[in-house]
Amino acid sequence: MSQADPAAPPSKAGTSGWKTSPVVLGLMLGFFSLFSALLLAFANDVTRAPIAARAAEDLLASLAQVLPGELHDNDPTADIRLLSDAEEGRVRVHVAARAGEVTGLAYELTGYGYSGAIRVLMALAPDGTILGVRVLSHTETPGLGDKIEIGKSDWIAGFSGRSLADPGPDGWKVRRDGGVFDQFSGATITPRAVVATIRRGLDLFERHRAELLAPLPARS
Repeated sequence: MSQADPAAPPSKAGTSGWKTSPVVLGLMLGFFSLFSALLLAFANDVTRAPIAARAAEDLLASLAQVLPGELHDNDPTADIRLLSDAEEGRVRVHVAARAGEVTGLAYELTGYGYSGAIRVLMALAPDGTILGVRVLSHTETPGLGDKIEIGKSDWIAGFSGRSLADPGPDGWKVRRDGGVFDQFSGATITPRAVVATIRRGLDLFERHRAELLAPLPARS
């Protein structure tokens, strides 16, 4: 009967078994998950301030395009009114004012075109006339739907000076639908969505006119 050689090296089975133990594997997975979470949290803390600053700069630049500086002596990025609307939900409204009297309002609404969401920023004068409109973001087809950008065409500038009464409720459509606004060759869905979104913005103003035009509280 043979006996094991006492000088022989120990079997690897015992040393490798712990490496494949479910408990050990679970602990290793938990460690790496925790480490990854800490890295993500650190990266988020480091980038949060720069991202917020960039967003504020972008908002200021966009507002400046639709709310001329000569209209107000306040900061429309700071003077905000929150609307609770039955149709649009909660809407942040940037208020332009001079000596406390409202001289303009700007807010963002979202429409849906051919490829997805279209974020539209529009500004109105106190009488409901459009001061300016800009598309903040979209995913429409390059060369077709992207003509809604001010950098690609002047189509979006054509809404300035319009109102709910000009061209009237039935005119707030693209020409193909019986309205007065041009569509793009091969891309009717995109301008149709923008026109409808601006019309919604005009209706929103009418529903909350008194609330929106109330003077800003005096600053001490």
